[in-house]
Amino acid sequence: MAFFLHLCLMGKPNWDFFRRQLLEWYQPERRPMPWKAIENPYRIWLSEIILQQTRVEQGLPYYNRFVKQYPTVHDLAAAADDEVMKTWEGLGYYSRARNLLKAARMVTNEFGGQFPDTHSGLRALPGVGPYTAAAIASFAFDQQVAVLDGNVFRILARYAGDTTPIDTGRGRKYFQALVDAALGTAPARQFNQAIMDFGALVCTPKNAGCQVCPLAKHCHARANNAVYDYPKKEKKLKKRSRFFHYLVIETPQSEVVVEQRKGKDIWQDLYQFPLVETASADLPVAKLAVHENWPDWLPAGQLRFARSSKPYRQQLTHQTIIAVFHRFHWEKPTKDHYEKLIDNNSLNKLAFPRVITRFLGDKSLLLDLF
Repeated sequence: MAFFLHLCLMGKPNWDFFRRQLLEWYQPERRPMPWKAIENPYRIWLSEIILQQTRVEQGLPYYNRFVKQYPTVHDLAAAADDEVMKTWEGLGYYSRARNLLKAARMVTNEFGGQFPDTHSGLRALPGVGPYTAAAIASFAFDQQVAVLDGNVFRILARYAGDTTPIDTGRGRKYFQALVDAALGTAPARQFNQAIMDFGALVCTPKNAGCQVCPLAKHCHARANNAVYDYPKKEKKLKKRSRFFHYLVIETPQSEVVVEQRKGKDIWQDLYQFPLVETASADLPVAKLAVHENWPDWLPAGQLRFARSSKPYRQQLTHQTIIAVFHRFHWEKPTKDHYEKLIDNNSLNKLAFPRVITRFLGDKSLLLDLF
C-alpha cells in the first residue's frame, strides 16, 4: 500500500487529460510497422521478443527475416538450434533467441500451437515478462492490461514529476499503478500502442518534442524545466572491461579451429575461436601459451604464429569487450582435435558474437578464411 499512499501525498496527476490527449494524438500511420493492426499472436509475440532491448530500426529486418524463414510457430519450433542462432546473429542478448526456441516448442508441443490468451498464461512462456505479456495480451487478444516499459516509465515520471526509482521492485509496482490509472477504461489495445508511439516520437530520452507535446499543459517536468531529470534510478550501472585473445588456428587443409561457448557467461551457445581471457589487451603472444587460461587441450608447441590483429571493441550493457585475434598455423592436428575443426568455407553457417563477425568481415586483414 506504500506506493498508493505516496501517490496520494504527491498529488494526483490529471489522468483523464493524459488519456484523452494521448488518444487524440495517436495516429497509427505515424509509425507504420508490420506487426501493428494484426491479431496474429505468433507474429506479435515474435516482434515483442525481438524488440526487447532493441531499437525498432535494428529489429525490423530481423522480424521480416524470421517471418519469411519461419512463417508459423510450428516452423520455428522445428528449426535447428544453430540455424535459429545464426538467423539471430548480430541482434545481441542471445538469451532471447534461446527463449524464443523454448517458447515456440512449448506452444507447439504442449499447447497444440495455440498461444495462451491471458496475461498470466503468457507469463508462463520462457522469455515473456510482465511487459511482453501485457503487449501480447492486449494486441492479440484484446485483454484490458496496460504495458509498462522504458518508454512508459519515462512518460509517466515526467508527466507526474515522480522521483520514485524505476529500477526497484517497489518502483515497478508503483508505476504499474500509475499506468493502470492512466489507462482507465480506454481500450488497452489502442492506449498501449499510443503510449509506445508517443515515447518513440515525442517524449524521447533526448531532444524531447516538448514544443509539440499534447500533454505539456499538465506535465510537471516541463513546468519545472526538468524534463531530462526523469525517470530516476536508484542503482548505478557498474561497467567493466574484459580482454579476449582469440586464437585463429588454421590447418593446411583449410580448416579452422572453433568451439562453442557454454556456461553462464555472455554469448552462451555461440561459436568462437579458442579464447584466452587476460587482464590486458597488450599481452605479448609469447606469454599467451603459458597463461593460466590457455586451453589445456591445445598444444602450444605445435602452433606457428603468423600475426595479430588490431584490437576490436564491442560494447555490451555491463561490460566492454576488447578482442585481439592471433593467427596461427597448425600443421598436424591429432585425431583428438578433429571435432573442433571446421572447413573455413563453412564458418558463415555458424553464429558468432558480433566482435568476431566484424573481424571476419574486415577485408583489410587480407585473411584467406573465406
